[in-house]
Amino acid sequence: MKMEIWRYDLALTHRWTIASNFKADGTGGKDVYKTVFVELTAPDGTKAVGESAPSSRYAESADTVEAFLRKVDPNRLSFDDIPGSLAYLDSIEAANHSAKGAIDIALLDGAAQRAGLPLYDYFKLGFREGAHHTSFTIGIDSPEKIRQKVLEAEQYPMLKVKVGSPLDRVNMEALRSAAPTKTVRVDGNEGWKTPDEALRNIEWLAKDPNIEFIEQPMPSSTPPKDWQWLKARSPLPIMADESCISIADIPMLADCFNAVNVKLCKTGGPSTAFALLSAARKAGLKTMIGCMIESSVLISAAAHLAELTNHLDIDGNLLITNDPFQGSTGAKGLVSFGAAPTPTGLRVARRK
Repeated sequence: MKMEIWRYDLALTHRWTIASNFKADGTGGKDVYKTVFVELTAPDGTKAVGESAPSSRYAESADTVEAFLRKVDPNRLSFDDIPGSLAYLDSIEAANHSAKGAIDIALLDGAAQRAGLPLYDYFKLGFREGAHHTSFTIGIDSPEKIRQKVLEAEQYPMLKVKVGSPLDRVNMEALRSAAPTKTVRVDGNEGWKTPDEALRNIEWLAKDPNIEFIEQPMPSSTPPKDWQWLKARSPLPIMADESCISIADIPMLADCFNAVNVKLCKTGGPSTAFALLSAARKAGLKTMIGCMIESSVLISAAAHLAELTNHLDIDGNLLITNDPFQGSTGAKGLVSFGAAPTPTGLRVARRK
């Protein structure tokens, strides 16, 4: 097996600001997200691709991803033995979930190609065209910019808005001035620090009948008893994101949340995400697949798991201007493989 590794800067259409990097003077946020791609080539010529999307929230960066990948002996990887390959990756070093996830995506891509199947059929899930819709995310900004972003996103019937700054209320007013009745999901990104603060804000949000749920309103370090207190009183469903990493979290999540957001880059790829989504559903939790700022490689990998979800938030490729790949599409919020460039595997190809 041969392995190629390369970095790529994903350029955002708008500066990307969330609660953790918000600065009142406007200097917070990012214009570029750094990602790392990997391509595996087997002796029979099968080529397969993966993507990492590292996040500092999980102690990863393009530097840490590349450093981990440089330690990998590609001859220890096999499209015919994905569990064994993933066990080998774990033996190199703990954590590094987005780096391992990039290789997992590539391994699954190659295995599904060899089986002559799209990845969703390799997983025995199928994919119902016309049945899956993603939200479109609006980051923290000034009220004027929020209104502008919402108007630009007119084609998307469902929005997700980032909160957790002093501008929350004026920004929601700006959003509603541009989209009075659209369904809106709210993402706190751990921005509210106490149960009382979170409940006050959720009660305010719940006055809007078109708010669907609130995602991760408090830090993941919040004690379970405080999450249970909030869940019992919240007029809106509460979804875990930063609190949801692995199957080991499921008992706590079932007690403290109504739903979970599973991201391939934090779980270690589609193999683990498949298991986590299945376990969450068995525990009675609603499920969503989310994303970071990502290209069509990671977004398409997530879309292959859509049949395991109640909600999708896989718009990372819709928020950038220089996607180097094409795969699943999200026009008007409808996730589709109808125009995917390849019939099998991950169903992605590099743009020319």
